[in-house]
Amino acid sequence: MDRSVAIERLAARLRDAAACADWDLLERAVRELGPQVRTLAERGAWGARERAALAGLRAAHDGAASAAASASAQLEAQMGEMRDNKEGWMAYALAGELESGSTTR
Repeated sequence: MDRSVAIERLAARLRDAAACADWDLLERAVRELGPQVRTLAERGAWGARERAALAGLRAAHDGAASAAASASAQLEAQMGEMRDNKEGWMAYALAGELESGSTTR
């Protein structure tokens, strides 16, 4: 029985989760990937079409990992920027509180 359709479905799940930046879905898909591929592998040797689908799955996994790494780097940069500007934001917030407190008296 050809397993390429099942393999392609796994790849599509990874691609879709990465494209939507649904990191929870991507985490679940990656966590479930190993057991699912092992179950498929228990059915015997891979045919040529299945090996091609497995190569596509590998590419989808690599692409998802790259998307997650890129999003992580962007988030890290944003958090670093926020950390660098923390004092300014706190001063701005404090100045706003002082101004609103003085107008209500």
